[in-house]
Amino acid sequence: MPNLPVVDAHRHLGVLPSYPFYGGPPVNPDIGARETIDQLRADLDEEGTELAVVIPNYGVPDASASFALNELCLEAAAKDDRIRTGIWASPRAQDAAETAKALELAAEESVRVIKISFLLGGSPTDPECRPQLDAIFDAARRHDRVVHVHTSPGAASDIDQVGELVDRYADDVKLHLVHLGGGMSGHIKLIGGRFFDWIEAGKQVYTDTSWAIGFAPRWLAAEIERRGTGHDRVLFASDEPWGDRIGELVRMQAAMGDGELGRLTLAENARALYV
Repeated sequence: MPNLPVVDAHRHLGVLPSYPFYGGPPVNPDIGARETIDQLRADLDEEGTELAVVIPNYGVPDASASFALNELCLEAAAKDDRIRTGIWASPRAQDAAETAKALELAAEESVRVIKISFLLGGSPTDPECRPQLDAIFDAARRHDRVVHVHTSPGAASDIDQVGELVDRYADDVKLHLVHLGGGMSGHIKLIGGRFFDWIEAGKQVYTDTSWAIGFAPRWLAAEIERRGTGHDRVLFASDEPWGDRIGELVRMQAAMGDGELGRLTLAENARALYV
């Protein structure tokens, strides 16, 4: 298979404090987390990654740890022209002041993405989150930024919930559904119809195949070919250090092939959004 160019549309920078997840001892499961810009740049060199969207690491319940990494990501972009920045924001009411401060960074030249997640609380349908969500999407609209939202099956990150954001905001804001739904039910909901229905309805919706179960990228590629749409809405993302870049890349290459669809999904679609 030819060695096609690769653009990483979603990866993380920063080391988080250890945390006793699920009642266990304090741990740092993201063992590949990079603390410094030099470490990140060395990874890009070794991988041959031509462009990367770098987003603050997150996952522990204290959102301030992720807000604190926004400046590090901006600094990384200033030091390396391969790097574009994603800034962390939060839909939770208790994070409103920090989110407002973070959104001031959306105007910075290197910023391409505003990242949100409901893993730490809140939901797309929670009225207390609505002011923050409106502010986040308004900032994205004004500065032509892409909103990244984590997806995973069940609870507030399920496509049934996140789809509310597509319906509400994606007419005029680009919305990247990270992880293709994040698991079996999410993959089936998206690939089985919703992703393509949204595209046909004019929604500015994108996705990537990080965390995807084995069958999903193959099915996604087949549906793109069958329907003749969606080829420009799928991107490669490693989600390092929570993902496995080598595994993600091989799975994407195997599913999308070495022709036009492979070229688009591995690099060109992300270039169109993030260069």
